[in-house]
Amino acid sequence: PAAAPTEHAEQVALFTWAAAMEAQHPELGMLAAMPNGGYRPMATAVALKAEGVKAGYPDIVLDVARGQFHGLRVELKRVDHSNHATPEQAAWIARLRYYGYHAIVCYGAEEAIAAILAYLALDAQP
Repeated sequence: PAAAPTEHAEQVALFTWAAAMEAQHPELGMLAAMPNGGYRPMATAVALKAEGVKAGYPDIVLDVARGQFHGLRVELKRVDHSNHATPEQAAWIARLRYYGYHAIVCYGAEEAIAAILAYLALDAQP
């Protein structure tokens, strides 16, 4: 069997979809990635930490209010479930939920797309 796509490939697929769908869903222009993951040289990691990058913050943000939520936060994982939220990621998700965000873990681009569309379908705040 072929290996499941990497998180990077899943995230690229998600943002490719979002760019293609932005005319239909203008809110997708607010979809952004947080550069928290991935390998970095130690000097870069130290510099980013000094600038406020925090371990475990979700990969993807959608700063569009819907329903009772201030925005959506998505921690994107591989579709094959070979990796799960770290303790730091789980703590961020819990804190974001406490403060009024819809914070979730999605396994693969397709699950993330479905979650984003469901979120956007919630009633918008006036």
